[in-house]
Formats: sequence, structure tokens, C-alpha cells
Amino acid sequence: MDINYLVIEGNIGSGKTSLTKLIASDYGARVLLEGFEDNPFLPKFYQQQDKYAFPLEMSFLADRYNQLSRNIRDFELFSSFWVSDYYFAKSLIFAQTTLNNDEYNLYHRFFQIIYDKLPKPDLYVYLHLSPENLLKNIRKRGRNYEQSIKLEYLSQIENGYFSYLRQQHDFPILLIDTNKVDFVGNEQDYKKIRGIIFDKKHAPGINRVILNE
Repeated sequence: MDINYLVIEGNIGSGKTSLTKLIASDYGARVLLEGFEDNPFLPKFYQQQDKYAFPLEMSFLADRYNQLSRNIRDFELFSSFWVSDYYFAKSLIFAQTTLNNDEYNLYHRFFQIIYDKLPKPDLYVYLHLSPENLLKNIRKRGRNYEQSIKLEYLSQIENGYFSYLRQQHDFPILLIDTNKVDFVGNEQDYKKIRGIIFDKKHAPGINRVILNE
């Protein structure tokens, strides 16, 4: 299938950035990576979620919009292949989990103003890992501010993604279960995923693939 804008998504620790970089390297694609390491609210959020959830989500909303809007002209004018490790809708998915009702209702108003102005992907890939395996990856990569993340939080985010994906029919969604493969450490596993993404046609809505060892 023809892909000009590919999104690689997933929960925290799913390997979405690693896969994005591998694909970009193989295909010479332009890359959009989410900037989160410099966000001053993120470490504070993991320590005091109730206090810092709203400023964190608003800052991510602004950062994601600014990054995508800077590249809209290129999306529209050129046929270059883009690959990103996030989709703008993740802003809403996380906000549903972290914000109280009043905060979420206000947040949702800002989100809707922005969302329709941004490009939609030609293919949206969701990497599914169990919360237990996500937590192993989070512990392994050793970011200090992430070490307080709990299984319950990862499960809530997962449920938010699944709820969003079930309602989305505007573009093809490829849900890949990667619980039994290691596409970062095993080249053959990576090639399997790459082949599934680029060598098959995917209908709008969810297309599910389970990879075995």
C-alpha cells in the first residue's frame, strides 16, 4: 500500500520509538518523534499526579500541535514518507485517564479545535504489549521519573487506547501483538513486522495480527 504518513503508536514502554527509528533508517523517511524529555511537568506528574496532570496534558497538547503544525506544509506539498512515534489523538487518550471531569471537559474543547486541522495517517500501527511486559521494559530502560509507574496506570492507558481504536474508522489501524517477539533485539522479528506493515493491504478500522516466536 502507498504510505506517506505512518504512525507507530503504543503504550509506555511498547517500543514505538525504537520501531519508528528502525523504519525511518531503512526507508530514508522523515521522522517525527515526540519531545517529552524536556517537559518540566513530567517528572512532577509521576510524583503528584493530581496536582500536575492538567499542566502536563496541556503542555503536551501544545507541544504536539506546534510540532505537527510546523510540518503540515510538507505533508501537503510533498510526497515524502513520514513516520512518527505518536498520533495527536494520544493527547485525548491520556487526558481521559489523568484528568478529573471538569479538567477533561475543558481540555476536550481545546483538543477539538485543533484535531480536525491536522493530517490523518495513511496507516496507524499500534504495538500491543501486556502491562506486565510494558513494566519490564520501563524498568529496563531505567528512566528515573518512570520508576513509580504502576501496572494499574498502564492498564488504564491501554483501555483508553482500545476504546479509541474501536471507534476509529477514518484510516487503517494495524494492531500488532508483540508479546512473544523482540523486534529491537532480533532482526528477523523486526523484518516480520516491517513486512506486515508494508507488504499487505489494510482496510479502514482495526486489522489485528498476533506474532508468535
